Amino acid sequence: MPGQPLKIDLRWWRNRADDVAATLLFALFLIFVLQIVSRYVFNQPLGWTLEMCLILWLWTVFWSGAFCLKNEDHIRFDIIYNAVSPGLRRLFAGFCALAIALGMIVSLPATWDFVSFLQIKKSASLRIPMFYIFLVYPLFMVATIVLYGLKLRQVFRHQTVS
Repeated sequence: MPGQPLKIDLRWWRNRADDVAATLLFALFLIFVLQIVSRYVFNQPLGWTLEMCLILWLWTVFWSGAFCLKNEDHIRFDIIYNAVSPGLRRLFAGFCALAIALGMIVSLPATWDFVSFLQIKKSASLRIPMFYIFLVYPLFMVATIVLYGLKLRQVFRHQTVS
């Protein structure tokens, strides 16, 4: 309707991100089993399987960290955070969100320069341009910047911050 804010169902997007992560893990598992069978059953190791497992693991870790994990799922040391008053918690949350977002923002250009430089290199076995292998990291960085930017907005709006 005109005049009403656009509401996006983030659960649907999170579920699709989970689907991608599950597919990456499933492919990793299948290639790992193929590697074991080819090496120990047929005594014919496949060189590309190790490289593909490493690529899939890299993508799984950064994809899941960017799009699948909730803030509560991350490991954190919050003994001091839980021991202080709610006002000081808000200050801690704001400072940490700002520090993480700024750190990622400051390092993003250099990261992008390096990842884009990797277009000239290819992986050893599969000959995939290294750019595509490491592209997930800048994607992770942008998602982290957005996430902690939203957390900072929550702090300024005096909303509950976990």
